[in-house]
Order: sequence, then structure tokens, then C-alpha cells
Amino acid sequence: MGVSVDLDSSWSGPDQSARFHAAEFSCLAPQSTSRTRVLAGSPSRPSAPTIFIRMRKLILFDIDGTILSTAGAGRRAIHRAIVDHLGPEYSADGIRFDGKTDPQIVTELLERAGHTGRVTEDLIGVVCDLYLERLELELKMNRGLVKLYPGVRELLARLTQRSDCVVGLLTGNLERGAYLKLTSAGLETSQFRVGAFGSDAANRSELPAIAAARASELMGRVPTREDVVILGDTPADVTCGSAIRARAIGVATGSYRVDQLQSFGAFSVFDDFSDSEAVETAIFA
Repeated sequence: MGVSVDLDSSWSGPDQSARFHAAEFSCLAPQSTSRTRVLAGSPSRPSAPTIFIRMRKLILFDIDGTILSTAGAGRRAIHRAIVDHLGPEYSADGIRFDGKTDPQIVTELLERAGHTGRVTEDLIGVVCDLYLERLELELKMNRGLVKLYPGVRELLARLTQRSDCVVGLLTGNLERGAYLKLTSAGLETSQFRVGAFGSDAANRSELPAIAAARASELMGRVPTREDVVILGDTPADVTCGSAIRARAIGVATGSYRVDQLQSFGAFSVFDDFSDSEAVETAIFA
């Protein structure tokens, strides 16, 4: 009986692509072709079980408040975009940004400015484009103020060295904005092999299923339940994966306390990611 393993699968997005790596499969001998057929029970040698290291976990990180702080660059940029589009009298005071997607924030800001009933996708797109331009400028002017939270770099190093998981992003940021922020913080963006962004859906609860579907190209299946782990700093991060019964791990580096994140059903909550080994253990529990 033969078992076929297809190494020609890939996931591709606007900014990156990912492929299977032979090192992730302990059953594979080096081959020169892109498609390998592994045979078990050959009559010329003793039968041996085919061993396959299953990609156990899809691990999805929020960005703002979880991985990094932009020292308000995102809020300033989106406020500037609204003012430039609507006029200097506009104010964003009193509107919370955390836990929301960028299109959702823009919609709320436009409605507050009197565009209720007239907020179209085209209008949202215009403001989002203005926002990205201003975000790039803000990040360049304040590059030294963009900071990673404690333990983030170490945790990512631990996870990306493993062969049994896929590390990705689940964020309300527009895709371009997400990568601008990560780059400004000095992170290598290629370590995030899949992603779901505010530019994919304005409703955050739709993003986990999008990320899981994209990860299937790497994992050989669409992960669900505890095989999807979402790390974030807001109740929206904790609850957004409920439709696919994903596991949520909270971190209190944003605006919410440990007990608040626990009350929304987080599997585990940490003050920060300083104890990267403990966070890794919770992810794979």
C-alpha cells in the first residue's frame, strides 16, 4: 500500500507565499522532484510505518496591544485621514479603536461625522487609502517609539523553530498597515506564514475562518477548535474565534486587565509574554 504526499501546495497572498518544506515531514527522503510518493511494505525490505509529523496548531497573533505599541501612530493617522477628507472640525474623541477592524473604525468615524446611511464601500476605501499613506509617514517620523512588548521576540522565536505549527496573524489592521507596523518594530514579517486582516472582512468574527482556510494549504486540513489558538489583548480577540471554537489566550498588555479577559472565556491569560516558555506551554496544552 502506498501513501502519497503532495509537496506542491502553497498559500499565496498579496505580499507573501508559503510552501511545504520537506524538513516538516520525517517520512520523506531527499528527492529532486516536487511530488514524492512514499511506499510502505516494499517486498525488498522490512515493512515500516510511515511517520508523519502533523501540523498540530495554527497560532494567530493580534498586533496592536499584543505584539507591539505604535505610541498612537495608528490613531493619529486615521484621525488625520478623516480630517483631510471631511475638514478640520472633525474629532475622533470618545471612539475606541482597540479590538476593531480598520474598516469598522472608519465606518464609525464617518457615521459620527454625519455620513449615516451614506457610508459606502467606495467611501470607506478612499479613507482607508488616505489612512495608509498617513500611517506610513507617522511610523517613519516616530520609528523609535514603536516598541515590542516584553517576550514577544522570544515567543516568536520559540514557535517558528517548531515543525508542528503554523504562525500567523489575525488582526483588524488592513494588510498593508499590518506589515508597516511589524516592519517598524523590527520584526521579520516572513515568520508569519498566513494571515487574516481587516482588509479581508470588516467583521472581526469572520477572520478566524479565513485564516484557517488559508492555513489548510500548509497543514493539509482546515484546522478548528483547540488546533487554532488566537492570542490577543481585547475581549474581541478572545471571542472572535467562537464560530470555529478556537482557543483564545489573552495578554494584558493593552487596555484590558487579566480578570477582564478571563471573564470573556480566555483559556489562559498572561500579564505579558515575558515567560515565553509558559505561553508556549499554554498554546500546546
